[in-house]
Amino acid sequence: TTNECAYTSYDRVAVARSGAGWTVAANVATNFALAQFPECTGGSETITYVSIGTSSYPTAGVILYSGALTASRSVSSGIQPQFAATALSVTED
Repeated sequence: TTNECAYTSYDRVAVARSGAGWTVAANVATNFALAQFPECTGGSETITYVSIGTSSYPTAGVILYSGALTASRSVSSGIQPQFAATALSVTED
């Protein structure tokens, strides 16, 4: 069970499943480009986790990876959450 952001204008972000979206080295996948979510137009959220899944919103899909952020992100009207290139890394055993 997960709780997605519910701020107004939220949507999942598609990241290409290729070298344009992710780099992979020694079992670690890292985002290659900026991952930018839609700007909040109402409401507020505190983002504490991120997940990588198989489908776009609102389809449920399957979560492949999930983990806590090193620092939470506060989102309110006018703020556009984003993760810089190389800011997200997933290690698979």
